[in-house]
Amino acid sequence: MSSPDHLDDYSPSATTALFPRPLPLLRGPLPAAPADDPSSGPFVLAFRDLGSWSAALASSKSKIVEQCEEGARIGCAVAASRSCAPPWWAPLAGRKADPKQREECEAREMKSCLVAAKEKCAGFAAGKCAEPFMGARVAVADERAASERAVVGRLISRACLAGKSESFDLGWFGELGLDDLVKCGRVGVRYVKASELVARKTDFSGDD
Repeated sequence: MSSPDHLDDYSPSATTALFPRPLPLLRGPLPAAPADDPSSGPFVLAFRDLGSWSAALASSKSKIVEQCEEGARIGCAVAASRSCAPPWWAPLAGRKADPKQREECEAREMKSCLVAAKEKCAGFAAGKCAEPFMGARVAVADERAASERAVVGRLISRACLAGKSESFDLGWFGELGLDDLVKCGRVGVRYVKASELVARKTDFSGDD
């Protein structure tokens, strides 16, 4: 049997499909509280902590401001051109336009317009983010988390050592990922509204 032609077509580089790495989840599931809408299901989405909430808020505001300022830049350019254009009757009166003077005028108008637009875009972004982010859920450790974690640790130690001893170092608990296992089981984790966490700590800026 003769070897196939174009062997390079069967190389790993030619036959392997590369996919972009998935983006990390901003929020994770937590059991719904009695006050939540039962029709939405038994779980709700919550930020893992106040830091991730704050980072998501700052990122969202930054993107909205960036898009807003980009649109404002186009509008300011049009407005500056119209504001600095010579009157329609100038050519009829034999008045010649000065390109340098018009350029300087447009630069001034553009600058003042962008300054005003930047302030408005910041307010627009804050307004757009206020309701969804202040109403978002943030995971927090319950007061019983430490005791429940200790109970889980003792149960695991009994299973591993057949009840021979409970007085040994559990430093490996986190190293083996068992701490994350406890968290995945939502032991001692609940959520609160972000507005409750930041009402007395920060003004609504998205910064710690």
